Amino acid sequence: MMGIFIVVDTPKNIFFIGLMGAGKTTVGKLIAKHLGKTFYDTDQVIEQRTGVKVATIFELEGESGFRKRETATIEELTQLDNIVLATGGGAILSPENRHLLKQHGYVIYLRANVHELWLRMRNDKHRPLLQNVDVRARLEQLYQARNPLYTETASLIIDTGNQPVANILNQIEQALKTS
Repeated sequence: MMGIFIVVDTPKNIFFIGLMGAGKTTVGKLIAKHLGKTFYDTDQVIEQRTGVKVATIFELEGESGFRKRETATIEELTQLDNIVLATGGGAILSPENRHLLKQHGYVIYLRANVHELWLRMRNDKHRPLLQNVDVRARLEQLYQARNPLYTETASLIIDTGNQPVANILNQIEQALKTS
């Protein structure tokens, strides 16, 4: 499908934050393609460099070991130009990461409510923080703890809900035109 769109002056870098399952990677890839930017996902970069899944890093090094790798990756990637970056859901826990993201790009918080996240994630067997727990309760806990940090860090907040990805992309495009 070919479309005609006007290329607008967009921020050099666009960074996506939000809880796991909010759509950061899906939306980020589409926005990057549309704007001619290079897409990165911090978790994927870490997995490529270590040769193991994030879950394995959590298992071997604990969450703190993973977070150190994540911060080093974010520090490196935010120095690049013309990128779209999807961060891990917990990246904003680090004040250093929040500062790097705000300093080097336009930060978009994809906010999804706990019920929508639960519908998307209830059968996920790959997310370390959702293993052997009540998934809904864990998502509620993560949302309560992280929502203020996402909100503080964001240049733009998009409520994803159960709307089509095309609607989300349109909202982001409109916001970028006025940023």
